[in-house]
Order: sequence, then structure tokens, then C-alpha cells
Amino acid sequence: MDKILIRGGNPLTGSVRISGSKNAALPILFSSLLASGSSRYRRVPRLRDIDSTLGLLETLGVGVARNGPEVTLDTSGLERWEAPYDLVRKMRASVLVLGPLLARLGRARVSLPGGCAIGARPIDLHLKGMEALGAEIKLDHGYVTASAGRLRGAEFTFDRVTVTGTENVLMAAVLAEGRSVLRNAAREPEVTALAEVLNRMGARIRGAGTAEIVVEGVAGLHPVEAEIIPDRIETGTFLAAAAVTGGKVEIRDCEPRHVGAVIDKLRRAGAEIAVGERTISVCGPPRLKSVDVQTQPYPGFPTDMQAQFMALMSVADGVSVIAETIFENRFIHVSELSRMGADIVISGDTATVRGVRRLSGAPVMASDLRASACLVLAGLVAENTTLIHRVYHLDRGYEALEEKFSALGAEIRRVS
Repeated sequence: MDKILIRGGNPLTGSVRISGSKNAALPILFSSLLASGSSRYRRVPRLRDIDSTLGLLETLGVGVARNGPEVTLDTSGLERWEAPYDLVRKMRASVLVLGPLLARLGRARVSLPGGCAIGARPIDLHLKGMEALGAEIKLDHGYVTASAGRLRGAEFTFDRVTVTGTENVLMAAVLAEGRSVLRNAAREPEVTALAEVLNRMGARIRGAGTAEIVVEGVAGLHPVEAEIIPDRIETGTFLAAAAVTGGKVEIRDCEPRHVGAVIDKLRRAGAEIAVGERTISVCGPPRLKSVDVQTQPYPGFPTDMQAQFMALMSVADGVSVIAETIFENRFIHVSELSRMGADIVISGDTATVRGVRRLSGAPVMASDLRASACLVLAGLVAENTTLIHRVYHLDRGYEALEEKFSALGAEIRRVS
């Protein structure tokens, strides 16, 4: 199993190009199921989760062709309507096949995705939304079976904000008969990106990016050509890496509007940041200042940046309080940071971080995708050598991370 070896202490310098967003690409690729024909997507990142998605689509009868960052999906041969456990268990986002299959074929059978290292993340709101649109839902032997004639428009309020739930119900609603109103909808850029692609396919959606999305159902959609938006979490990770190493980095081909909350916290911590139309330049201070953080749904501080920010606060002057309000069990990385010398105390959903003078390299274990990135940042600033085990998590969400950091001057390499 691969590991990542890092010798810390080098300030990052240079420029880095941001890849397409994993969290935007996954629902957009699944949305191809809503139309018959060939759709083409550009700037699709090479990631384990993308490979899992394409494998699942092939199982359903979709023709898949990949040429670098471009993916072509031919759904004219869509024939299966079941997403089996062996595929769904690899990636929770596989549940996003439910809405498109139900809307286009009138039926779907999808394995329950189960829990994960950062919390249960149930799909109950996905199912309630489908039922509101007229679907009959049955749960048996670990599978969700949904059936309907043509779905009917409805008003539905999510009990809590859910990104994948909003995306799943939205994809089902575009082919429903009549108007649907989705309230307390997620406002993340990935939801907006999906809605924009659906509208280009012939859907009639307005309000994406707000808490209320209105959908006028249409009889059918057509294939599309689209480009995936930049990955805001990768952008935030490189911003944090430059800041914590005292480096000077230009981040290119990104969307600064999507990382406003991260930029604000880094500025408060002492980083100098200049924002362009598609670029962000960051200059890290000799030593960061402690800043409090509370994760929130977009446009608040993203939960997917909490672990990386904790690595920064571990070596900042003062005491910071980091509150995690989105997912339970998302402080698993704390024990590994503590192995590197961090001073962190957890109480419920809050971590109190007392900045230390320096971290020291150690063998550590990654528990999930963002925890992996956290340990990489810690390794970049730590004394001596850090060896990170179970880095397959990184391959789920970061494209060529070691190569990008190496190009910025980091001593980082993958070892077997």
C-alpha cells in the first residue's frame, strides 16, 4: 500500500493550477443519465471517485470514453436500473444515480451506502424528497427500490441542509410533471453548477444558489457539453499550505468567489492575499496568528477545510477554537496531529488548539480524505520526516497532489 514521505521546512513558492471539482463532477456525470445520447465533459479530474463513478455508469449500460481531462458519456444504451452494493460501497455519492434513474426510467434500485469515517450521513432526506415527487420507496435487504410512473411536481422542505440530497431531488424534479419548489436547499457552488448544466440540457430551474429552488418540469432533456468548475477545496488546501509554510504562491484557474470564507480566515491569521479574476496570490507570514473557526454550510467556512485549518492553527501563536457543526466524528485527525506534537483538546464538537513552536515528523495514519490533506500540511511544516500511511484517501479527492507540491518546492514523494 502506498505511503507519502515528506521532509518538512521548505516554504512553498511558484504557481499551481487548480483541477476540476470532484464534488461538482460527480453529480454532473450522473446527470447524463437524464438524457439519451452523447454528452461531453471537460476538466474532469483524474481521481479514484471519478473512476468509481465511470465504472458504475458503465455497469448501467453507459458508453464511457476518456481522453485526459475530457470524458464522453453515451447514455443511449442505458438498460440497467440497479446500482449494486459492490460499486456503491466504494463511494457514497453513488446514491446520486437514484434521482436520474427514477426520473428517466421510472424505477431505480440502489444499495444503501452505509456509514463512513466522518459520520453516518443518512440518505433519509433523499428518499423523502422522492416520495414527495410521487415515488414509492421500499427498503429491503440493504437496497432502496424506488418506482413511479411520471413523477409529479411538489413542494418539499429539507429538514436540514444537504448537498447531495438537494442534487438528487433536483435531478428527479427536472423531468417531473408540473412545478417543484425545494426549500432549505443547499447553496453550495456545486449545486449551482449542476443546475446550470441541467438548464443547458433543457431543464427550467431558477433559484439555484439560494435556499429556494424552483423547477418547472419538462418532458425531456438533451445531451450537453460542459466544463467542470474549479475545485474550491483544492484551492483552499493550497492557500493553507502556502500560508503555513511562509511561502509565496500564485493559485491559477480557480474561482476566488467560492473560497471567500477561507480567504477571510487566512487574512485574519496574518497571510497576505491578493485576488484576481481567476487567480489568488498568497504570501504566508513568518508565523500565523490563532483564529477561531466554526464550520457552516456555504457560504460559511467549509467543513471540508476544517482539518487543514487545524494543521495551521497547530503552529499558530495563541489559542484557537474550532467548532465542527456539519459532521460528527470529524476530529479523527486530532490524534495523529498530537503524535506530531500538536496540543489539541476535544470537547464534544469543539477542539481547542494551543499553537506550539513547531511540529515534529512522525509516522501517521490518514483516516479520510480531508484528514489526509491535514497531515500533508502538517508534514510540510514539521521538522524532519513525516510518513503518512493509507494515502489512498488522497487519491479520492486530490489530483496529482505530490507532483503539484513538488513543483512548489516541497520535499514530498510517494513510496510503496
